[in-house]
Amino acid sequence: MTDFDFITTDRVGTDGRVARVTLNRPEKMNALSQELLYEFNDALHELETDHSIRAIIVKGAGRTFSAGYDLTPRLGGADGVVRRFQRTDDRGRALPMNNRTAMQQITDIHMYFWNMAKITIAQVHGYAIAGGCEVAMMADLVTAAEDAQFGHPGCRGLGTSRTGVIWPLVIGMRKAKELYYTGENISGVEARECGMINYAWPGEELEDRTIALADRVATMSSDQLAILKLNMNRFYENMGIYSSVRSSTDLDALGQHTEFSMQFQDHMQDEGMKGALSWRDSPYRATDTYKR
Repeated sequence: MTDFDFITTDRVGTDGRVARVTLNRPEKMNALSQELLYEFNDALHELETDHSIRAIIVKGAGRTFSAGYDLTPRLGGADGVVRRFQRTDDRGRALPMNNRTAMQQITDIHMYFWNMAKITIAQVHGYAIAGGCEVAMMADLVTAAEDAQFGHPGCRGLGTSRTGVIWPLVIGMRKAKELYYTGENISGVEARECGMINYAWPGEELEDRTIALADRVATMSSDQLAILKLNMNRFYENMGIYSSVRSSTDLDALGQHTEFSMQFQDHMQDEGMKGALSWRDSPYRATDTYKR
């Protein structure tokens, strides 16, 4: 396997038939920089060609799965691949269609992860929020620690979910709308109860039980599993997952030019990320009585 800067890979399970990809920016809570996402894409392509690998676990290093997209990515590297599509106005704001073109480059990675010819399992601990939740939801199966947190706070003024986190396909309409409209997080236990994920286990059991699940799935040959996956995915593709994810990406780009989003960007420019998040989230803390 290629050596990467922002991910690691290893083999687990019976005879190493399960590959494991670890998002490896623990000091940044595995924030999804363009560089990390392009390395993730490259690693998946390498693993897909290996017939001895039958399933792939994706996890995060350190204390969390992923806290979302890196909103302060460094320039250069893979980041430059996306940024070359962007043009800005005199305040440095991306223009809508250029932003949309750049975002679709990342959506291509999500959709490859969705459709690659291996069974994939996202193993979530800590946070899988915003872009981290988007990545996790594109896996075939999802396991989590009971106290893990799933959600998309980016819906609070940063556009929408780039992939729609496919919630409308995996959970009921009422809950999907609530999570969208509030940007709330839910625990691993609640995510399991509403059908967002497969299993929620105590944190200390998560890794061993996820490997056991992957090893069980990996009993059959990789080509047989690929046929079963293709058969299942076709049902969801015929219900419009491709068009819906593309549309979500378009709306995510457009959503960054709303009044609320512009106000958030102004706060971030003037006060930094911490100040902008405080401005965005403090009103929600004052109105959370409906859950009590």
